[in-house]
Amino acid sequence: MQKEKILIVDDSEMNRSILADMLGDEFDISEAANGVEAISLLQKHSAEYSLVLLDIVMPEMDGFDVLAVMKRCGWIEEVPVIMVSAETASEQIERAYELGATDFIMRPFDASIVHRRVVNTMLLYAKQKKLVSIVEEQIYEKEQNSSLMVDILSHIVEFRNGESGRHIQHVRTLTDLLLHKLCEVTDRYPLSEVDISVISMASALHDIGKIGIDDKILNKPGRLTDEEFAVMKTHSAIGAQMLEDLPVHKNNPIVIRAYEICRWHHERFDGKGYPDGLKGDEIPISAQVVALADVYDALTSERVYKKAIPHEEAIDMILQGKCGAFNPVLLDCLAQNATSVKNSLTLDVSKASRRLEIRSFADAVLHSKSGGASERTLRLLDYERMKHNFFAAMTEEIQFEYSAGPDILKLSPWGANKLGVPENIVSPDKNMALSALLGEGWWQRMGDLLKTTTPDKPECSREEQLLLGGEYRWYSIIVRAIWSDDNPPQITGAIGKAVDIHDAKTKINELREKSIRDPLTGLLNRAGVREQIEPRIKGFPDHKYAFAIFDIDFFKHANDEHGHLFGDKVLCYIAQRLNHSIRQSDLCARIGGDEFLIFFEYDNDIHPIIARIFKALCGEIDSFEVRISMGVSEMHEEGEEYEELFHRADQALYCSKRAGRAQYHLYDDSMKDILTDREPDTETADGAADRRE
Repeated sequence: MQKEKILIVDDSEMNRSILADMLGDEFDISEAANGVEAISLLQKHSAEYSLVLLDIVMPEMDGFDVLAVMKRCGWIEEVPVIMVSAETASEQIERAYELGATDFIMRPFDASIVHRRVVNTMLLYAKQKKLVSIVEEQIYEKEQNSSLMVDILSHIVEFRNGESGRHIQHVRTLTDLLLHKLCEVTDRYPLSEVDISVISMASALHDIGKIGIDDKILNKPGRLTDEEFAVMKTHSAIGAQMLEDLPVHKNNPIVIRAYEICRWHHERFDGKGYPDGLKGDEIPISAQVVALADVYDALTSERVYKKAIPHEEAIDMILQGKCGAFNPVLLDCLAQNATSVKNSLTLDVSKASRRLEIRSFADAVLHSKSGGASERTLRLLDYERMKHNFFAAMTEEIQFEYSAGPDILKLSPWGANKLGVPENIVSPDKNMALSALLGEGWWQRMGDLLKTTTPDKPECSREEQLLLGGEYRWYSIIVRAIWSDDNPPQITGAIGKAVDIHDAKTKINELREKSIRDPLTGLLNRAGVREQIEPRIKGFPDHKYAFAIFDIDFFKHANDEHGHLFGDKVLCYIAQRLNHSIRQSDLCARIGGDEFLIFFEYDNDIHPIIARIFKALCGEIDSFEVRISMGVSEMHEEGEEYEELFHRADQALYCSKRAGRAQYHLYDDSMKDILTDREPDTETADGAADRRE
């Protein structure tokens, strides 16, 4: 086994010889006769040394100067230093400790004391490095879990919005970059690393209010009308209200920042934004930064209603004020970081960068000495713990951490409450409550499971039955073993979670069902019905299929004259009659504001089916005469795509409207060019960001 290496620095050859004799059998010894030689060796081989024994009084460069260089170069963080001197003055000792020395040995030397302090110091540093690695991994794991739930929620908004891009990720990345640059160029906005992390994470929720906007407006490919744009602008207030109405966690920093961002990310620095017309720094800096990131990504990303604008052109448009009014300081940050902005979205550097930040934070946790730093570190750790517990409760998973020395099992508050056991359990193998939950031999099974891991592949899982409330339920136990850096490496602990398999599948199905359903009528939405139609049309020609698209005649008048609540009542009325008019094998969906789709199979003559459905959907509600216009398309040949069938039905619907409404038409070739003469709508860059990010 290779010996650990020690550097002895002393101008006295006798002193170096005595120390080498005391330690040479156990360690590999290098020597330097003065501080200059020591610095030269450290420049070339600092990573090789496990310890430096450093004399204070030396010619050319004394021990304090060597310590100062080691501190400036960062070597002192990796290589511990024990000072050696006959000086006993307290100021000398205090100065050595201030410069980073770990211990102090007085001359004349006592062999047993020298050996014990050398070994203790090296063990201490080895353990600190191990702890840094563990803390780093735990913080990173918790950060990933925290981001996961926010990403899932924001992705639901994007999914409903009909987009599958990386807008949320881009806005988070740009927000983080701009905030760091802002703190570099000005102290006008005092933001800590915790503040930046919270704002960046909360930025992912900036558009949750779009859940409350009609699909027809969200997914309209052309320019919005004034009325539609007025509805679209309500998404900022809707999102803020959703957060304000949370029954719990209102004072959580993420929720507070998310509220600011949701409500005010469409305000303008000149006061001409919405919903509140805030001006200048009346707008929280969180919302200002997200607004800028949001507009940039809207410009440079392709949407169904616009092409992507090149990076350089987008930057130029923003800086010239063509896309809204922004804080001049933020515009300077954007201009100075134009290249970084582009690279940050084309290279996957965020994860590696975040790991370096976490490594520095973990290292600070274990090396902090001053009272102020200790207080700040405790505050950061409390925040991480609070954030972890918050998301652990949201995910409703039993999360745990295990430390092998001493044996301590720590459960998340939600998990401990679920199991009915304390959060911290010493000697879990002897805990009767856990044995009752998991059955006899559970500790041995967990040990055997961890033994299946390696340092390169530390993850493992198995299924276990837990006896909860007198009922056995299957849980998936997912574990990540923590391996030491020893040779050979040893398992020092583990982190993991237990997930109720039935509940997890149920929640996934519920989430999926919500994502493909219209929340008002309960019908399938545009994405949901398409997903179910596409596999079926591949069965042609063995089966005959048809599309019917219809909307409600003069529906806008119903809204204008009786209010939107009445409009919702009409939509629910149509949905109810639609469900009663189709067969169980047919599909129906609300695909926009007052637009609906029917997909059905037929045998020979399609006309009686259409006539029956058309008649059933017409009626009267609260003195409002419900009439519809409908267009129908049939499959003509094998291999036809969803878009083609949809487009033909849309053309037939347009014919019904042009012919006077309250009727239906089946598509024929005479309608082929009926929609091509309409000019395509255009959208301004500023509007693009407002429309559908």
